Amino acid sequence: MANTAPKVAPEERQEAPEVIERKAEALAKHIRKSKHLIVFTGAGISTSAGIPDFRGPEGIWTLRAQGRQRTDMVNTLQAVPTPTHMALVELQNRGILKYLVSQNCDGLHRKSGILPVNFRAVATYERTVHDHRTGRECARCGGVLLDSIINFGEYLPAQSLQLAHEHAEKADLCLVLGSSLTVSPANEVPGVVGRRRRAKLAICNLQDTPLDWLTDLRIYSRTDELMIRVMAKLDIPIPSFILRRRLIVRTESAGGGRHQLRVSGVDVDGTPVTFLRSVKLEYNRRVARSEPFIIHFRGDIEPGTQLRLELEFMGHYGEPNLDVWYEYVDGDEGDAQTLYLLEYNPQTGEWRTSKLEALDTDDGMHDVPVRENAGLIPTDDKALSNGVKGANPPEVIVID
Repeated sequence: MANTAPKVAPEERQEAPEVIERKAEALAKHIRKSKHLIVFTGAGISTSAGIPDFRGPEGIWTLRAQGRQRTDMVNTLQAVPTPTHMALVELQNRGILKYLVSQNCDGLHRKSGILPVNFRAVATYERTVHDHRTGRECARCGGVLLDSIINFGEYLPAQSLQLAHEHAEKADLCLVLGSSLTVSPANEVPGVVGRRRRAKLAICNLQDTPLDWLTDLRIYSRTDELMIRVMAKLDIPIPSFILRRRLIVRTESAGGGRHQLRVSGVDVDGTPVTFLRSVKLEYNRRVARSEPFIIHFRGDIEPGTQLRLELEFMGHYGEPNLDVWYEYVDGDEGDAQTLYLLEYNPQTGEWRTSKLEALDTDDGMHDVPVRENAGLIPTDDKALSNGVKGANPPEVIVID
């Protein structure tokens, strides 16, 4: 896309605070009345996290057209979800947001707590060779890991695009946040809503978009400035970002009367996740430093024995090591596992740990509790995860 970007970015407009305030009230009224709200997000919602957009004055494509490069980009692994990201999570959790379509592949929607239903990632760079191999292997089966990026020149998954259009046909309100709506076929999704009678289209973007003529509400503002106001008028607090990790500790029989512990990360949908650097068992000199993290036992251990595991994380958010207690189960009685929710607050630097209910199935590592709301239900109600509370979750799709 750099070869089509102009050297001078289109003008950005910022409306006066009192104008944004008035339009935030109008948008809040639309949201209150909405029965099927969908949101379409672009790179503009992540700029306050230090991730540049593409077509702004300092955007990636604009600078490339000028023969320049950004030198102050934040690593997406360390970026913190913005107030806009967290506002969308809370709208999801309350059942207000029904569907999210995004052009972003910075991972902040997933990290913030948006559920991974029908999730697809999109490349923000050009590749001459469309090779989806990541160079990594699956920690569970050892197979080659492939990314889900849609590179320029590749087709979007037909089913994903179809689902987006189906929700656009159902939507009575579509809110576009931080997108110039210039990349097809993704930009057709808000247009479906804008052209329907009795459905409303609202766009918040600093630059003009080709769909502005279809809007019922057009806001020239940074997305955080709008969404903070909108959530206040809805009387819905925006939650702080909490890094949530899910951990499985599993007792396995290694044959010949021997047993082992397998420690692994897992996503809310059962997908393996890598976030550990090492695992160490108290009083054991050896440290497991590579996936799969397996700790072997030589002697007998009484069932019910409390084992302390020291977890070392990748540390993208400066997470300190964490001790987790695991109650040993006799492997001769069958494989058994415990599922933990690990919550880290980057602002306080503190961890919080709770056990989650797990299901007994024949699929082993797939024993991840996925309820109707696709959330994980802790045994301690006060430690509720980013699952949906009392509402059906929205589906999430990332397309460009």
